[in-house]
Amino acid sequence: MGDMRRRGAVVVGATALVAPLVVGLGTAPAQAASCTTSVGPHQKQVEKFLGRPVDGKQSSADCKAIQKFQNKHGIRPNIGYAGSVTWGVMDLMNKQKAVGKKPNKDGKCPVNKGRIACVNLTLQISWIQDGSRLVYGPVPVRTGRNGYETRTGLKKIYWRNIDHVSSIYDVPMPYAQFFDGGQAFHSVNVSMWNPPGSHGCTNMTKTDAKKYWSLLKKGDDVYVYGRKPGT
Repeated sequence: MGDMRRRGAVVVGATALVAPLVVGLGTAPAQAASCTTSVGPHQKQVEKFLGRPVDGKQSSADCKAIQKFQNKHGIRPNIGYAGSVTWGVMDLMNKQKAVGKKPNKDGKCPVNKGRIACVNLTLQISWIQDGSRLVYGPVPVRTGRNGYETRTGLKKIYWRNIDHVSSIYDVPMPYAQFFDGGQAFHSVNVSMWNPPGSHGCTNMTKTDAKKYWSLLKKGDDVYVYGRKPGT
């Protein structure tokens, strides 16, 4: 674990915060050199998701559509193959969409804490509720990858820094709200579906991170539960 400096103090645990951005910088969309003609194990499922003819055959148009999706979300290799990683991202998107405006339908996030930020690792979504009333969300998030899991349980926001910059990597982490040993909500400039995930933080889009910043305050509860796919 690294450290992060704030007004002369040292806070242990910054590695979990800065690594997602470092990883993200290397996942910018880029055109693949070639497009595969191979049929993937999830060909029909991927074709259906992308609105392509569902025939289970890999066409040039299928490959280009799959490759475009892979480039958008930083999926590698980005050769237009309908493999398990690509389908896993699409399947997660489908499950997130199915949640609608009832993210706490299972009642797992406490409704007796007043305002609370909930994180469902299984579905990779987060929302803010006040009692049983939905305040904001649900929104997609990007949590800790295998070996760097975002820790589960009931926590509290203990420090907020709107312009946080890592002293280790000199990487900005805007709208950072820390809730567990260096793990925090903060914005990143990569897709929320960019595999394999962060190094512990709950990554958000800038729009959602700004909204969380405006709705939450120091001392507010955060509840993290479930298990991220692949961990």
